[in-house]
Amino acid sequence: MKEAKLNRRDFLKASLLGLAWSALAPLEKASASYKNPRFMLVGNKKGASVFKEPDDRSVIMYQRQYNEIITVYDEVIGPNGPAFNPIWYKCWGGYVFSGDLYEVKYQYNEMKQPKYKTGQLAEVTVPYTRSMYYSRTNGWEPLWLFYYKSTHWVMDIFEGPDGLPWYKVHDELGKTETAVRPEHLRLIPDEEFAPISPDVPVHEKRIEINSTHQILRAMEAGKVVFERKISTGYPAHEGKYAIKIKMPTKHMGDALLTRDDKPRIFMGVPWTSFFETELGLAIHGAFWHMNFGTPMSAGCINMAPDDSKWIYRWSTPIAKPDVWTTNGVGTVVEIVK
Repeated sequence: MKEAKLNRRDFLKASLLGLAWSALAPLEKASASYKNPRFMLVGNKKGASVFKEPDDRSVIMYQRQYNEIITVYDEVIGPNGPAFNPIWYKCWGGYVFSGDLYEVKYQYNEMKQPKYKTGQLAEVTVPYTRSMYYSRTNGWEPLWLFYYKSTHWVMDIFEGPDGLPWYKVHDELGKTETAVRPEHLRLIPDEEFAPISPDVPVHEKRIEINSTHQILRAMEAGKVVFERKISTGYPAHEGKYAIKIKMPTKHMGDALLTRDDKPRIFMGVPWTSFFETELGLAIHGAFWHMNFGTPMSAGCINMAPDDSKWIYRWSTPIAKPDVWTTNGVGTVVEIVK
């Protein structure tokens, strides 16, 4: 991706102003551990603005577009928030709001044969990978993008568009068959499906979601064992439910066969636990934003993918690694104000 260009005069001017501002108002570090460069993908389809200061009222230096990758060098608390998520990232030429981004990594994997006839779940370990679709009319054509931390069913290894071995991936919703580069997918081993706290009686496990504070708490016998910031939906659907369906990957939105990356299509939504089936409400991972602490969805509970995976493993009904859909009446979910 090309960086936006500033002439030398503008660059020096911006640098001097930035230094002066820093001297007047030292920034609070969000975390001392984030000292090495990290990669962020722009998940906001409107793009992300890079501001002179960690404040959306300051001057916009330049704009980054949807799906662009930004290298960030530091993490700070914006003095003017927003209160629900005051984290900003320092990048080239300024600061960008964390809520418009999500963190990605580059991890390349060895190709392995899927373990089960029903397929083996895999997660994307690069910022995104383009799936390929074959038709008799047009041959191989690019199709959906699969994003970092999204999950997909790998069915087999077969010859891909370049004549080399690729993974054969089946879409959960329409069973559309696509080819995906094997180095971009990590087959998830059985131990990552192992239940967490299986010795705790089912009736002693409970999930409480506070829509006012945007917090999810997992409790065992009334004791909080797991707590995370989340994003609920509009509205929050307060009430008492139970997890009824689990799917480790879910195609949400339209089932269009398109390479357009902006329709409301979410391929491979990870670690999905449905607690209201008529409205389709679920706790699931969100690989398109990190704006936790404020409502972001149409009704579901958004969590970081690894956090939704923990809930998936901890709650009931227990899901096996080779099963696409697990049904039952399991852990109580209560949404309160």
